[in-house]
Amino acid sequence: MKEAFGGLGTDWKEGINWARVREWRLQRAREAMRRHGLGAMLLMYDENIRYVTATYTPGWNRLKPGLRYAVLCEGREPIVYEQGDIGIHLKAHNPWIPAENIRHSYSWIKGAAGPAAENQVAKFTTALLGDLEEAGVRDQPLGVDFIDINMMRAFQRAGLSWADGMTPMMEARAIKSPDEQKALRIVGSICDSLHYEYTQFLKPGLTENEVAAFGFEYLYSIPGMEDVEDVIVSSGPNAWPNWRNFSDRIIRPGELVIIDLAALTWNGYKSCVYRTYCVGGQPTSEMKRYYDIAHSWLWDAIEAVRPGVTTREIAAKWPSAKDAWGYEEEDQAAANLWGHGLGLAQYDRPVISRIWSLDYPEEIRPGMVFALETQHGKVHEFGVRLEEMLLVNDDGYELLSTYNSDSIVVAG
Repeated sequence: MKEAFGGLGTDWKEGINWARVREWRLQRAREAMRRHGLGAMLLMYDENIRYVTATYTPGWNRLKPGLRYAVLCEGREPIVYEQGDIGIHLKAHNPWIPAENIRHSYSWIKGAAGPAAENQVAKFTTALLGDLEEAGVRDQPLGVDFIDINMMRAFQRAGLSWADGMTPMMEARAIKSPDEQKALRIVGSICDSLHYEYTQFLKPGLTENEVAAFGFEYLYSIPGMEDVEDVIVSSGPNAWPNWRNFSDRIIRPGELVIIDLAALTWNGYKSCVYRTYCVGGQPTSEMKRYYDIAHSWLWDAIEAVRPGVTTREIAAKWPSAKDAWGYEEEDQAAANLWGHGLGLAQYDRPVISRIWSLDYPEEIRPGMVFALETQHGKVHEFGVRLEEMLLVNDDGYELLSTYNSDSIVVAG
């Protein structure tokens, strides 16, 4: 069935089978590790730790690689090196991790230990070598998703061979299980609901940060909402180029406001859905024309999505940065015409852009979930942006976001 009918599992309906999600993710990580000839993987990024161990990284701990980390060895259960004594909670709440595989971490990342970093990384490496030797993979390449100069020196002294571990993890995360697809449908429905609420809420006189705050409050009231990385609100002159921010700017009658529900995180799974609103008035014919152009760019790309095509064929539907905005390099228009995978990270594979997809294409496969987004505007006058989340199925695609994007949404 396509619909999960809610995220709550009970005795009378299964909902999302999270045990099955854990099994799927761990198996895909193991397969990717073997495919890349790795004996083990050392994982420091939050999304990779969660993918392999199904353990939660608290907000204050995110974006600080090394405060907590995981080790996956061939033929062994995952090991979690948790920050401080928090592992006591893991033993109660995460019974799928063997109790003896829950350890305390040795951290130094981002200068947390200052001049003691060399001593910390020595303890870190000693513990890691013990895991590898116990699993019999000490002499095989170790995949790492993050490395710093301290680790490189310590690994060299220890004679430890390391290799790219991020690529196999991104390969694993690219294809979503049927249960993960259910979770992402729920994420899409949450975005639809909040964008509708914005249609009722928006009015002239509100500031961008008041509009963002409304979104944060709404989202955090939803059971299962773990984090809201951002609600982007760019109005009037802030909308082109899209500032991708919010400020204390007051929204005036008849202005365009672009809102992105960027990386709300429901039970680990993330979103990205833009809509464009005209607040307290009607869009001008010029605004409509710009929107129609961006809408055409988006839907030309969406209609190209099906299994077997490549990211080149999708990106080729978009104009060059030169043709669209007079830029000399595609990098000047980074993320203006864009696609990015969604899952435990907001940048799962594939990432689609004219910057690289034309020369380094990637095949689109069933089970991929990604967002496609386009934008256009006049500098410091107005901007439009729209974005859809979609799931690749056996026949083509399924839209996960459904709220009105055919035209500028009139509100207030």
